[in-house]
Amino acid sequence: MEPCGGGEKSSLVETYGFGRAPRFPGAAFDVIGVAASAGGLRALSELLSGLPPIFPAALVVVQHLDPRHRSLMADILSRRTPLRVKQAEQQDQIQPGVVYIAPPDQHLLVNPDGTLALSHSEMVHFVRPSADLLLESLAGSYRERAIAVVLTGAGSDGAMGVRAVHKTGGTVIVQDRHSAEFPGMPEAAIDTGDVDFVLPLSEIPPALIKMVEAQEE
Repeated sequence: MEPCGGGEKSSLVETYGFGRAPRFPGAAFDVIGVAASAGGLRALSELLSGLPPIFPAALVVVQHLDPRHRSLMADILSRRTPLRVKQAEQQDQIQPGVVYIAPPDQHLLVNPDGTLALSHSEMVHFVRPSADLLLESLAGSYRERAIAVVLTGAGSDGAMGVRAVHKTGGTVIVQDRHSAEFPGMPEAAIDTGDVDFVLPLSEIPPALIKMVEAQEE
């Protein structure tokens, strides 16, 4: 894995406090925030199918979806991974080995006490749910215990969140341009200079396993 570096503080970090979120046994990182848009179903399927059935971190996912229809994302992904996949609900207490999917047309946030919050507040950069808001809240709540993953998608959603995760000591992984069906979101994240690893999609699951299951010093 080739590291990248640098970056400035995102303006949204101060929105979220630095609470003490619960830690999961056996995990070097507690929560992985994943952002995807166009081409995301295939990318998420490959990412999640590469994770083991017993995984010591939680995953929280923003995938841009059509707000006019009920989402089948959780049902589809649950058939492609041994992990439990569910659509996030207000005040869900995040648990290791569970994948939480943002509902259509609602922002998904991670609270400092490890619960989830849903919001129908205004769109951010024309999208709701917003990867930026998810990653900003994750940075504020989990700081160095958070991983951000930006996958395929058009536009620039996730770039501001990447800055926040990096600034608060977390780790950022971005899908490389060549394996991304739509490279807009990955390129915007890379352009921040706040990305730790740029990887082909096939290398992201083993990287997450190695990082999350690493023995803490």
